[in-house]
Amino acid sequence: MSDIKIKITDREGVTHEVDAPTDMNMNLMEVVRSYELAPEGTIGVCGGMAMCASCQCYVKSDHVLPEMSDDEDAMLAEAFNVEDNSRLGCQIHMTEDLDGLEVELAPES
Repeated sequence: MSDIKIKITDREGVTHEVDAPTDMNMNLMEVVRSYELAPEGTIGVCGGMAMCASCQCYVKSDHVLPEMSDDEDAMLAEAFNVEDNSRLGCQIHMTEDLDGLEVELAPES
């Protein structure tokens, strides 16, 4: 079992350093939900299908993330509060390469 440390700034501006498992095929949205860093029903509304942008986050660290899929790109094109560093948390899978990742949850639209 291998956990990585990531920093997540919630929508209240509080930064949490959490352990994220890399051996359970979890994505960032699922990590946020498991630590209850966003109110129930406000993140991952579509279940992680890149169809709602409720898990939009801003990547603050210099990590190289997997290329954005067409679905993720299309969803972000329609979302609110999108920045150059916006990604959907449901599309960021926890891997050892992401140790030290820093993200901020986008405001709830």
